[in-house]
Amino acid sequence: MKFVDEVSIRVKAGDGGNGCMSFRREKFIENGGPNGGDGGDGGSIYMMADENLNTLVDYRYTRHFDAERGSNGGSTDCTGKKGEDLVLRVPVGTTIIDSATQEVIGDLTKAGQKLMVVQGGWHGLGNTRFKSSTNRAPRQTTPGKPGEQRDLKLEMKVLADVGLLGLPNAGKSTFIRSVSAAKPKVADYPFTTLVPNLGVVSVDRWKSFVIADIPGLIEGASDGAGLGIRFLKHLSRTRLLLHLVDMAPLDDTSAPDAAEVIVSELTKFSPALAERDRWLVLNKCDQILEEEHEERVKEIVDRLEWEGPVYVISAIAKEGTERLTRDIMRYLEDRADRLAADPVFKAELAELDQQIEDEARAQLQALDDQRALRRSGVKSVHDIGDDDWDEEDVDDEDGPEIIYVRD
Repeated sequence: MKFVDEVSIRVKAGDGGNGCMSFRREKFIENGGPNGGDGGDGGSIYMMADENLNTLVDYRYTRHFDAERGSNGGSTDCTGKKGEDLVLRVPVGTTIIDSATQEVIGDLTKAGQKLMVVQGGWHGLGNTRFKSSTNRAPRQTTPGKPGEQRDLKLEMKVLADVGLLGLPNAGKSTFIRSVSAAKPKVADYPFTTLVPNLGVVSVDRWKSFVIADIPGLIEGASDGAGLGIRFLKHLSRTRLLLHLVDMAPLDDTSAPDAAEVIVSELTKFSPALAERDRWLVLNKCDQILEEEHEERVKEIVDRLEWEGPVYVISAIAKEGTERLTRDIMRYLEDRADRLAADPVFKAELAELDQQIEDEARAQLQALDDQRALRRSGVKSVHDIGDDDWDEEDVDDEDGPEIIYVRD
């Protein structure tokens, strides 16, 4: 199935039903008076987070959604039927944005969470409502109010505790396979991973955390090279980043150079995201001699001026992975305890999270603007190339065309 994490849709709530003008006309009831009923309210449209969904592909081709109109009022004081509400189900982690104002309407981060995005129109009043001592036969009614209409942008971000960063073929997919039950595709060529993959890592019997693997970054990703940096937004809600570095790259690149590329692209995407807690994980230690480990680690650490935690592992041989996952679990527990006990720390994290969201949205909007310029035949002011464009991109308004393959 196709993996889609951004779509644009239009939603229209139902109009309210009109009020009815009617009078009693039974036999032997002289001057029966008004009996026109009110109309029904229009149906509203809600978004609801569904844990069984993992893509927005349902909104890829069907983009206009209308709720039911309220029925008109009837005679004998009959009130019109209310329009049925429309509930649109989206994956957990979906952000709803007003396309016109770029205002964030809501963020659905829990299964079952529900949010009204447009409200149905109010009902019109029947002529019975206008009866008075001085106006016993009113001929006045009111029409129903029109329902709200909005153009919305839906952005899905995967919800994970830990995110993996690295160049293509750094061993991210192999790592997630070795520590969880997830089975992403693994091969010896770049960009094997085309969509984010999630894995649940169990530590002991009752403890676990979720880890996210995204497509690899390359130099120039912030300018659209490779798969670009759009998938970095999926790491904006993680609590910890693991920077995987291949200790023994097969091409001419050096491990320190590869590490610097990731730091540079991450900072270009969001300086605030680059401030998120990040651990350095040096992978494929089984590919070099053991006596060379210390020298290779020192070379990378010195180049990055790294002061944080450093782990040396072999994902394919599961060497060092158990210690790493236990330390991650301990870190997440300590972080949760501190959040509960320290309101200042909680406020600082909330401010950082908001800054990351704002920077990520601004960066993605800039990429969308560049894509729109390319479609119109105009290059961007930065003279960015068309590395992230293909012939099918003309019909692709919501990101790269990606196929999500299930085994």
